[in-house]
Amino acid sequence: MPNRTGIFSSLGTDLPAGLVVFLVALPLCLGVALSSGAPLFSGIIAGVVGGVLVGFLSGSHTSVSGPAAGLTVIVLNAIEELQTYELFLTALVIAGALQVMLGVLKAGLIGYYFPTSVIKGMLAGIGIILIIKQIPYLFGTNSSELVEDFIPFVNDLEAVLALQSLMGTVDYGAIIISFISIAILIGWEKPVIKTHKWLKLIPGALLAVLVSIGINKIFKFFIPNLYLQDEDKVRLPEITGFGSLADQLMLPDLSGVANLEVWVIAFTIAIVASLESLLSLEAADKLDPQKRISPPNRELFAQGIGNMVNGCIGGMPITAVIVRSSANINSGSKTKLSAIFHGFLLLLSVLLIPGLLNLIPIACLATILLLIGYKLAKVSLFKNMYGLGLDQFLPFLFTILGIIFFDLLKGIGLGMIIGITYILIRNYKNSHFFKDAKEEDENIIHIVLAEEVSFLNKGSLIKTLKNIGDGKKVIIDGTQSRIIDHDILEVIMDFQTNAKERNIAVEIINIVLPYKETVS
Repeated sequence: MPNRTGIFSSLGTDLPAGLVVFLVALPLCLGVALSSGAPLFSGIIAGVVGGVLVGFLSGSHTSVSGPAAGLTVIVLNAIEELQTYELFLTALVIAGALQVMLGVLKAGLIGYYFPTSVIKGMLAGIGIILIIKQIPYLFGTNSSELVEDFIPFVNDLEAVLALQSLMGTVDYGAIIISFISIAILIGWEKPVIKTHKWLKLIPGALLAVLVSIGINKIFKFFIPNLYLQDEDKVRLPEITGFGSLADQLMLPDLSGVANLEVWVIAFTIAIVASLESLLSLEAADKLDPQKRISPPNRELFAQGIGNMVNGCIGGMPITAVIVRSSANINSGSKTKLSAIFHGFLLLLSVLLIPGLLNLIPIACLATILLLIGYKLAKVSLFKNMYGLGLDQFLPFLFTILGIIFFDLLKGIGLGMIIGITYILIRNYKNSHFFKDAKEEDENIIHIVLAEEVSFLNKGSLIKTLKNIGDGKKVIIDGTQSRIIDHDILEVIMDFQTNAKERNIAVEIINIVLPYKETVS
């Protein structure tokens, strides 16, 4: 077994795994930036920072960080609200600082306090919006003035309705490339591909990108009217060296520190990015063959530093990403070196092959994001959540609806409210139970309190005591209770006082009332 503390202990497996992760991450970095309305180069910057810096600082051996599809909705709306990318970068720096603070305060357990139903609803809602936003690109509508007409921001109903006029702007070359790319991506998920080891090593996204480039070249020479011009392809700056690279970096607009909207966006990014990172970290640990446990507080710290650096140089928000992490683990990675190596490869790609990257059709990137959106919001997910019962399905569903019709934070809040409502209902019902004792006199009612009885159970207990018939004997038993709120004790005392008028005999067992001790 390799030395767990030495990142150079498994070069033979880590370097090939890093190469595979790079091939998966490259189109995703560009695609997420495209879908977020951010400069495409910002996606590459985020991938480099997520790989090299966060990979080095993180305590995880297998997790890989980068720009995440789960944040596209937030980034898209934030850039639209703030109107400049530089102001958005300020929000990102603040968000990173908040994440660092969460890590220092050991808030890594925060993810455990969000119901799974709400988290799944959040991811499904993001997936649905992700699908909607790719539609114009699939049809070759890429110019900014047209994209604004057809790509809905989260709750922009007018833009959704405008999709019906999309066919008037289609590019048939883009449609052909979109359908072929989708066919490749779907086909590459089939079991027949996974049974061949050498085919498994080729990421479906990379194959789709290469095929789409080849098809567009065929269009250029044989069917010129279908050829996609420069405005329909990736447009990264031509970088000739590190000096040229520095010129492409963007700085935050620090005047935004006094802007309330900037702080709201920063808070949103910090919470959602932290949640997504913690969930991906947990998932990666479960996939790790060595079952190593990654420290969540250190992960929050690492992600925060990464987002602060991205905000300072023009990158996008990053999180730990399960797509990259699973590719990393499945490729045989043993240490964090593979994540760091993939980051260096992303940097080299923009330095050495920017011309090749600029041949990628935007329609192909859109299909990659479309499939990611579908995986987040599969029909089977809705069926499974419904099968778990309404207490799981309704928070899930209302989270999705809230995200689609309002925004991400309101959607999460709505789902949490529904989930908490079910908890309150359960507490209301479970404060006590009638003891089933057939040998006792039918005029004796035995009420056994639960292990913990809080003010949430007050209404249920009052209703039960009120419905007891006159002339009965009531035994209120606190033997199993560890905690009984003062509110509950007051209800019992009031019942004891009023019981005399109704000819009800009351016996209290193992409950200490404020004014006297009862017999046990």
